[in-house]
Amino acid sequence: MADAAENGTGAPALSDRARMRAIIAGSAGNLIEWYDFYVYAFTALYFSGSFFPKSEPLVQIMATSGIFAVGFLMRPIGGWYFGRYADRKGRQAAMVASVLMMGAGSLLIAVLPTYAQAGVIAPLLLLIGRMVQGFSTGGQYGTAATYMSEIASKGRRGFWASFQYVTLIGGQLVATLVILALQQFLPETAMKAYGWRIAFVLGAVGAATIVLFRHQMHETSSAKERTADAGSLRALFSGNVSALLTVMGLTAGGSLAFYTFTTYMQKYLVLTVGMTKETATLIMTAVLVVFMILQPIMGLLSDKIGRRNNMVIFAGLSTLLTVPILMALAKAQTPVMAFMLVLAGLTINSFYTSISGLFKAELFPMHVRALGVGLAYGVANALFGGTAENVALAFKQAGNESYFYWYVTAICALSLVTALVMKDTRKDNPLDKLSL
Repeated sequence: MADAAENGTGAPALSDRARMRAIIAGSAGNLIEWYDFYVYAFTALYFSGSFFPKSEPLVQIMATSGIFAVGFLMRPIGGWYFGRYADRKGRQAAMVASVLMMGAGSLLIAVLPTYAQAGVIAPLLLLIGRMVQGFSTGGQYGTAATYMSEIASKGRRGFWASFQYVTLIGGQLVATLVILALQQFLPETAMKAYGWRIAFVLGAVGAATIVLFRHQMHETSSAKERTADAGSLRALFSGNVSALLTVMGLTAGGSLAFYTFTTYMQKYLVLTVGMTKETATLIMTAVLVVFMILQPIMGLLSDKIGRRNNMVIFAGLSTLLTVPILMALAKAQTPVMAFMLVLAGLTINSFYTSISGLFKAELFPMHVRALGVGLAYGVANALFGGTAENVALAFKQAGNESYFYWYVTAICALSLVTALVMKDTRKDNPLDKLSL
């Protein structure tokens, strides 16, 4: 069979070999994108003092985390823009453009002057760089989720679509490994002076390589679906309000829990548990490896029991166990105990992350799929995922850190209600209409 041949509907029929190449190419772009995004969070402990006036370390980190959150606030805009672009012009073009934009943001941050060198211009430029990255990530998530869901074969969509989060976590893992390597070769003074810049330069170079993969990203949308109304807000809000609310309700808890146990956890282990930066990095590296392996396993499970049941398990366990896990973690005496507790939180979260993009894509029709996934995810992720660090640090500074645990629990309870009433896509799945 040829790698791609036109079928009767105008959509290309793919061989297994071509499908695999497309998944790998899409995954590579996703990994690069998320490495660039997360390296900011993992280097913030080193560069926060370079962009803000001398003050308490916690205040510096809060200021840097605030810019991290602004990156999330750009996601709905990026989700709208690139979602519209993907629905009108194709998934491949949107994915490549978003990764290249991410690389530009990373390069800008890598060459920024410090506050001592440029005054208030320095944090302002850092803000702009982060806004570019947030805009790019908002676009990448929706298009990647749509693409990975559409390119996957029927009956194995949970497994193949899980590689969106395999590479998302892989991006975090690569970022962690880069920081770990830099920590081994550079003293802390060098890390604060210039070491963190190296990590951003590597991200910019990686983003440029996506051009080499673009021809392997087989387009999943056909010309007949790219109508004048495709990707428009009018078309999206016509008959898709329930899907939008479902995505937002589940993303609220899923994203908040995810960022609590990943990006914020690096700071939590240092500031609350009392571990060194190096120990925290090692723990998170080990956790992320296992978490990444869990994704296809949970994706396969969803192929057996359905996406809705995965969501119910995630939200139910998160509602019951978030407070006990975080309270126990605050008192962890050893790195092994900390590892086990963080992994417990992320194992629960993997019921959500493994099919995070897929269940969203299954709720929308083709002509507004990328827009619906990207915009709904971007709004909820900005409100709850992007603010996780700031909310946690604000409670900590006020002396009520445990309130944050209950905040996460309350949002996960909202996700549980959403999961219980969401559509079961095993009965009527828009993706089954594809002929790839």
